[in-house]
Amino acid sequence: MKRILYLFVMVFLFTAEAAFPQKSAFTIADLYKVRHVGTPVVSPDGMRVAFTVTDYDMPKGKSMTDIYVMNADGSDVTPVTTDHKGNYDPIWTSDSKNLYYVSTASGAPQMVHYSFATGNSKQVTDFSMGVDAPVLSPNNKLIAFSAEVYPDCGANSECNARNDSLSHNGPIQAYVADHLLFRHWTQYAKGKYSHIIVFNTETGKYTDVTPGKFVSPVFMLGGGVGYNFSPDSKEICYASKHVEHPEASTNSDLFVVPVTGGEAKNITKTNKAWDGWPIYSPDGKYIAYRTQSIPGYESAKFNIALYNRATGETKIITKDFDNWVDDFKWAPNSKSIFFSAEQEGGEPVYMVDLASDVITPVSGQRSIYGFDVASNGYLYYLATTIDKPAELFRMKTKGGTEEQLTNFNKELLSKVDFRPAEKMWVTGADNKQVQVFIVKPHNFDPSKKYPLILNVHGGPQGQWMDSFRGDWQVYPGAGYVVAFANPHGSTGRGQAYTREISGDWGGKPFEDLMKVTDALTKLSYVDSTRMGAMGWSYGGYMMNWFQAKTKRFKCLASMMGLYDLRSMWGATEELWFPNFDLKGQPWNSDLYKKFSPSEYVKNFATPTLIITGQKDFRVPYTQSIQYFSTLQTLGIPSRLIIFKNDGHWPNRVKSMPLYYDAHLDWFHKYLGGPAAPYDVHKMSLNQSFVNDK
Repeated sequence: MKRILYLFVMVFLFTAEAAFPQKSAFTIADLYKVRHVGTPVVSPDGMRVAFTVTDYDMPKGKSMTDIYVMNADGSDVTPVTTDHKGNYDPIWTSDSKNLYYVSTASGAPQMVHYSFATGNSKQVTDFSMGVDAPVLSPNNKLIAFSAEVYPDCGANSECNARNDSLSHNGPIQAYVADHLLFRHWTQYAKGKYSHIIVFNTETGKYTDVTPGKFVSPVFMLGGGVGYNFSPDSKEICYASKHVEHPEASTNSDLFVVPVTGGEAKNITKTNKAWDGWPIYSPDGKYIAYRTQSIPGYESAKFNIALYNRATGETKIITKDFDNWVDDFKWAPNSKSIFFSAEQEGGEPVYMVDLASDVITPVSGQRSIYGFDVASNGYLYYLATTIDKPAELFRMKTKGGTEEQLTNFNKELLSKVDFRPAEKMWVTGADNKQVQVFIVKPHNFDPSKKYPLILNVHGGPQGQWMDSFRGDWQVYPGAGYVVAFANPHGSTGRGQAYTREISGDWGGKPFEDLMKVTDALTKLSYVDSTRMGAMGWSYGGYMMNWFQAKTKRFKCLASMMGLYDLRSMWGATEELWFPNFDLKGQPWNSDLYKKFSPSEYVKNFATPTLIITGQKDFRVPYTQSIQYFSTLQTLGIPSRLIIFKNDGHWPNRVKSMPLYYDAHLDWFHKYLGGPAAPYDVHKMSLNQSFVNDK
């Protein structure tokens, strides 16, 4: 009887395995098979939704983005563009019958008009400096966009083209600066400033509405709304920084100017901190905007403020909400505002009622990366989890069941093992609870022990989220347990928790991470003798701090990390950041010495992979070279990778495959995981895919 039962079970298991074939482990190549869906843009009549889809070709280092449109219920998903060039930023006309979008098919990004009636596309701009972040006026007659221009040329396309040709192609190649912030993130200014250009679709005329030597709109990390038209299409509100020392100040203000150009009016001059992201209410009574209240502190709490256009009065409507406000949209009736906010590893959507300032959760604890509010009473949004790439969803703004509208990655998810995460809370510094995500490896067996990778986020004010990311899949796919925590300094846990990292870079956050590591070593499936750690930006700094303060990790991987804080201050461009977070300058603050890894060279012993970008002006690549020189001189195993054409973030498709492969190679060597799929040196020489067609 037992034998018959055994045979029955075996036959059942064999049949089940045949019916449900085992998924394959996630690889670097799989990451570039993921189709990336963009933020939804709902038509004014609420009947259709436009969005982008980006595909990647890893061997060729190419990305291809096209515009798609679907019905409001997710049916009839149709591509608007099929040339697989760069097509993005779809904008509906007010009658919902046409689209504008940006295309790179002709070279520099230009605006294209698409007619649903004819199915034809027509390029409408030909501005030599290209078009960025376009906004369409409510009357459909004007397009505002930003462009890097020479102030003496303004909106003169030919003048800008001539100056740019001389600058880039002439025999003298030099940078001349009379003030700081002459370079930013990855680019030297070379006499150019970002200006807002208004294009008249009827006359073909370009107007520079922000002339002079000021950057307009102000740079916003991660993008965002820099300017907008008033509902009557007569005025533009924009963000700009008109201060003597822009490199040391966060004082961005909002200005209003006629669409025809003229004198601009500063409407937020009383606030000496940051103001930006202006959006007019549909009824025209208010301008809503994001604001901060602490000058010089780039990570001060972001609130929503209302500017009354009739009275000039300003009111903050989210003062009792304790986390950062990110994206926001007006309700069609102008009586409320929907906003997303970081919250304990998520980015849910809330609604604030203007009459009462009462804030109501709308989406639940989701990780939302973009949303729109439709006139049909629905919230449309782009959402993701650690084991699910982003797709489009909708739900009623007043409650209801979530509906998934797109499924571009369904086939890939059915074949490849996208690993989910578990959450754990660990008591950290000051007895504060630290949130930790854990992703277990492919084919996880609880009776086995696995090597561990601890990943520390950058910012430093930021948070790891329950959202899809290559790190959370590539390394578990190779057999590693991956853990990532939100220690002191992280957002989403209230502003006090975020603020506590300032002036304490190597203090409470380090204590939190050591206690998290203690908790991870107690997990039955973690091999405490094979632990590594990695981090980017501030996370890279923390790897260098680990080098100085602990020997519990078998290897480290430091990306774009700070090594010597004093020389870092003199080489970075946004001086307001170290000035606030390190409480002054190297000559008047001892924190530059106290928290600099370079001060603890005698403690160094851990093998380290170092990655940086040659065009990184935020954390200059010389920081990584100093660190590598030190490790090499000490005889500590180390490897340096410099991405020639990248800044603080390596190019997703051109550089990141080597980033992942180099990590797997390093972890294979020191943690005992499987060999990396590609030879690191051959990949760096573009020899890994020479036989691929």
